[in-house]
Amino acid sequence: MDFTQPKPATALCGVVSADGKIAYPPGVKEITDKITTDEMIKRLKMVVKTFMDMDQDSEDEKQQYLPLALHLASEFFLRNPNKDVRLLVACCLADIFRIYAPEAPYTSHDKLKNLAWVKSYNICFELEDCNEIFIQLFRTLFSVINNSHNKKVQMHMLDLMSSIIMEGDGVTQELLDSILINLIPAHKNLNKQSFDLAKVLLKRTVQTIEACIANFFNQVLVLGRSSVSDLSEHVFDLIQELFAIDPHLLLSVMPQLEFKLKSNDGEERLAVVRLLAKLFGSKDSDLATQNRPLWQCFLGRFNDIHVPVRLESVKFASHCLMNHPDLAKDLTEYLKVRSHDPEEAIRHDVIVTIITAAKRDLALVNDQLLGFVRERTLDKRWRVRKEAMMGLAQLYKKYCLHGEAGKEAAEKVSWIKDKLLHIYYQNSIDDKLLVEKIFAQYLVPHNLETEERMKCLYYLYASLDPNAVKALNEMWKCQNMLRSHVRELLDLHKQPTSEANCSAMFGKLMTIAKNLPDPGKAQDFVKKFNQVLGDDEKLRSQLELLISPTCSCKQADICVREIARKLANPKQPTNPFLEMVKFLLERIAPVHIDSEAISALVKLMNKSIEGTADDEEEGVSPDSAIRSGLELLKVLSFTHPTSFHSAETYESLLQCLRMEDDKVAEAAIQIFRNTGHKIETDLPQIRSTLIPILHQKAKRGTPHQAKQAVHCIHAIFSNKEVQLAQIFEPLSRSLNADVPEQLITPLVSLGHISMLAPDQFASPMKSVVANFIVKDLLMNDRSTGEKNGKLWSPDEEVSPEVLAKVQAIKLLVRWLLGMKNNQSKSANSTLRLLSAMLVSEGDLTEQKRISKSDMSRLRLAAGSAIMKLAQEPCYHEIITPEQFQLCALVINDECYQVRQIFAQKLHKALVKLLLPLEYMAIFALCAKDPVKERRAHARQCLLKNISIRREYIKQNPMATEKLLSLLPEYVVPYMIHLLAHDPDFTRSQDVDQLRDIKECLWFMLEVLMTKNENNSHAFMKKMAENIKLTRDAQSPDEAKTNEKLYTVCDVALCVINSKSALCNADSPKDPVLPMKFFTQPEKDFSNDKSYISEETRVLLLTGKPKPTGVLGTVNKPLSATGRKPYVRSAGTETGSNINASSELSPSAGNRSSREQSSEASETGVSENEENPVRIISVTPVKSIDTVKNKEINSDQSTQGNISSDRGKKRIVTAAGAENIQQKPDEKADESGPPAPSKPRRGRRPKSESQGNATKNDDLSKPVSKGRKRAAGSQESLEAGNAKAPKLQDGAKKAVPAERQIDLQR
Repeated sequence: MDFTQPKPATALCGVVSADGKIAYPPGVKEITDKITTDEMIKRLKMVVKTFMDMDQDSEDEKQQYLPLALHLASEFFLRNPNKDVRLLVACCLADIFRIYAPEAPYTSHDKLKNLAWVKSYNICFELEDCNEIFIQLFRTLFSVINNSHNKKVQMHMLDLMSSIIMEGDGVTQELLDSILINLIPAHKNLNKQSFDLAKVLLKRTVQTIEACIANFFNQVLVLGRSSVSDLSEHVFDLIQELFAIDPHLLLSVMPQLEFKLKSNDGEERLAVVRLLAKLFGSKDSDLATQNRPLWQCFLGRFNDIHVPVRLESVKFASHCLMNHPDLAKDLTEYLKVRSHDPEEAIRHDVIVTIITAAKRDLALVNDQLLGFVRERTLDKRWRVRKEAMMGLAQLYKKYCLHGEAGKEAAEKVSWIKDKLLHIYYQNSIDDKLLVEKIFAQYLVPHNLETEERMKCLYYLYASLDPNAVKALNEMWKCQNMLRSHVRELLDLHKQPTSEANCSAMFGKLMTIAKNLPDPGKAQDFVKKFNQVLGDDEKLRSQLELLISPTCSCKQADICVREIARKLANPKQPTNPFLEMVKFLLERIAPVHIDSEAISALVKLMNKSIEGTADDEEEGVSPDSAIRSGLELLKVLSFTHPTSFHSAETYESLLQCLRMEDDKVAEAAIQIFRNTGHKIETDLPQIRSTLIPILHQKAKRGTPHQAKQAVHCIHAIFSNKEVQLAQIFEPLSRSLNADVPEQLITPLVSLGHISMLAPDQFASPMKSVVANFIVKDLLMNDRSTGEKNGKLWSPDEEVSPEVLAKVQAIKLLVRWLLGMKNNQSKSANSTLRLLSAMLVSEGDLTEQKRISKSDMSRLRLAAGSAIMKLAQEPCYHEIITPEQFQLCALVINDECYQVRQIFAQKLHKALVKLLLPLEYMAIFALCAKDPVKERRAHARQCLLKNISIRREYIKQNPMATEKLLSLLPEYVVPYMIHLLAHDPDFTRSQDVDQLRDIKECLWFMLEVLMTKNENNSHAFMKKMAENIKLTRDAQSPDEAKTNEKLYTVCDVALCVINSKSALCNADSPKDPVLPMKFFTQPEKDFSNDKSYISEETRVLLLTGKPKPTGVLGTVNKPLSATGRKPYVRSAGTETGSNINASSELSPSAGNRSSREQSSEASETGVSENEENPVRIISVTPVKSIDTVKNKEINSDQSTQGNISSDRGKKRIVTAAGAENIQQKPDEKADESGPPAPSKPRRGRRPKSESQGNATKNDDLSKPVSKGRKRAAGSQESLEAGNAKAPKLQDGAKKAVPAERQIDLQR
């Protein structure tokens, strides 16, 4: 047999086509340089297939395609720049050599067997051109193998090729290429048999060929010699295939990949990362454990500077977590960093990675990885937030709702429900809508059967945390409000067209649009929907049915589908208008709650009461299931009252009323109040049973039950006057101040009765108020309070007498709110009483029998009462500026909880637009609060209030007539007047006091000046300038008072001018000043005088640190109208916060430790608790020696003559805890040395370096009376009330070597 290499070129060149045309296989068009590369590749693939299917005996076809064979051997194809073209042409030529060779390489199976068996080709090793022979042999064998060959033929081929590789001196690059080319994906897909042959060959010869492979990759990867082989472009594809065949083939190649991972070329690193991701991530790979250095180097690419590399690394993590759970620990830290990546796409893919693995098996992801997804629910980008929220929702449904992996897995993701509902607190409407969608589809799927759905809701509600419960309640409230807006819109459609009707309809449409995503676009769609509603009566009736109180869940589903079908446009597959309408329908459709659902909930609750429910299995105790079930029904009674109207439901509620649990009974009464309007007419049996229970609760129930019982009687019974009289008369006769425990509930009931039925009970209540409430209860202290130094006590520790007094104050307010008459003397008398209580610091009798914590309660009650009365216009008119200022100063009270609760009540009333605008000025005083959280809370309240007022003005065209009471900028004159009367502001030229004023002004102005809407900066400047042309209406003839007012104006002008370049423009309109606080400008009166010097102006603007003084107070007293100012002896307020008799004292220390303590304290108080009491852990210091105690006593006697008044109570600066009051040990001599000047209140100055230098100067300044400031002892630390401010200088001087506890900033 002839083994000489055939020469196809010669054979082909001698043949000429008869007609000069090239014949192509069927379906293949002409291949020339005129077509695109993609088209050329497509046609070449079909040619390759044709030549592969031809054999040497097809003489006709050989003759037909001879011109094509010559054409493909032309220069254009062989040197084509596109590698895929060259590769496909090479495949064609290999088959052409096979087909047109003078003789077939073999003629039978036996001949091939012989060649392999006797190793006939091995004789070629002696020839010089043996390599060319072997290359041609390998190419021929790889090209001829096909499906028709049996396994024996394949084995003979393998024997033949493996003997040549293993017995030769080495494998040349060309021979290696002839094997490796079969592994390239393009060739692999064309001829699967040649790939399998190459794969088995490499496995068989791994020991011999590994070095050749390593050399090839070294040349290409490390030395960059891509010319060594035509396969250089496919190195990464080859590495992947070789690794899959046998990792041992790449033992020497892996370190080269580590080198490439550190390449400077981002695209090159990306290619290596893609490759290694496949190698590390494949199911059976143990590369990460076998090659740790490469694994660590690969993990480093998670932090690559090139975004696509980081993205590829994150995508890999999903496969790795699923296929190699043992590597999760290594990946966690890198995914944590990438979850905060600046690139949105990467953060998004981190979530997809973790959720994909968790959905496969929750055990694959640890709590830390789920925590990253949790964090991203608050991402700044909507796409990321949405992915995180939806991912968590899917996990909750899979593992908690369906319980697919057992209780342990359900417990692991039980936090998801709370977290998802918390997102409802976000401002974005997109977040709110997605939470609603998640609730309806994943937390409580609406497509479940009613009983199953309600069971799901019942136990979900019982297991939610308090904040999630509030969010869920808010969600139902928002949906109900939107339903009412749509109902009102439909009512407007029924009215005749008019200008007023159109205006009202437009306002309603704008309100609805705000509740949909992208409110800008939503406005247009809502207008279009409104037009459709106007034209289509059937559509209107469907919508009316959907929002009717009697609509069932099934009817709602039908209505939504019917409306969507009517609005759908078959020609428009993506219809944004329809999508927006669907959003609206989903929000208003009652998909969860109807009469049947309420009935199912009541049955579930009955089972819990009877003890036959699955409460324990669901992880909820029966008591909490009953209580939360009632709370759930109470919330639903607001939104779906009609669904409760059935005898069965009310019978169950009556059963709850008889239970011992106070909360359960209270909720049941409230449900009756909300839903029982038809009980009297439709269910007389329920009525007869309910009345005596309500009477009993109003007389002897808890205060909350009494309130609800009175309101319930007033709401659902027609003979309410008789019913209320039967409660009022016995209660009013039986009032006894000697038994305060039995007073609280009667006072609550009497107060609410007088408010609900003033015509009937206002007069009899007057004698009760005069003879009992004021004279007998409020003006008497029957018991002595505990002198423990605390400024606040938990509710359960407050004495019954004080609780009764608090309820008495509330009764006064309710009585007045019912009368709504400012002509009688009652309102003025009440306001004077409340003011006196504030001036006396809560101790109205001044007998000093009441404890500090009880005084705090009464101050809070008095301040809140004035604020409540101010919500009624007739009483707001008679509240004097002095009374308003007293009320305002409660926000600077020494007790943290008083400040906190008062600020919350103030914000709640302002945000509902119930309080006049001047009350928003009170928040300016929060700049002095030493607690970071309180300042932050006040700022958030201001932002919310200002945005609500501006939005209200935009949405209500009629509001322009009331701009004086609505426009946020009009708060400036009220703020200026309030600060001018700040008792801390005693000297109009004192730089420290002016700095405090400036901070308060900027606290408000910073929020107001965020935007310059309608040239508001110039408007505010004009207001301040105009005030300087008036006089203070409170004391128009007092020069000092007016000077202080003008000084505050100048500070405000200084701040506005420094912060805005736009304030010098012309004001859009002339501002109107409130007559209650400022006189009318006098004719020809001008006030060009500057009340602050240029030096002071610079100091205020540059914020130069001022010296730190001692913590004594020197302020001007405020007294209530008609009351003599009360001066308290200085024994209760010494200059030092150290009690001389105390054994323990925190001492001075380095500044950094103080600042750390401050930060620790400021983040410790919970804003969600009504009465937070923070225990601050402090290591006690050893007893101070006698000499140091003497120094302290000496320092106290020097500073001890500071007097205080009953006016504005200031913030405590105790040594250990903010609200701990020192017991008075001695009385100060009025004629003693002058007290030190008032230091700057509020946050710590930036520098304390000048404190000692100015101390002596401070002592020589004149004394002034001031607001009460409490000192505390370190011994009382365990009583801990929220914050612990800093020591005074006296303490620092006394114990300079010890560490100071300083928590005030």
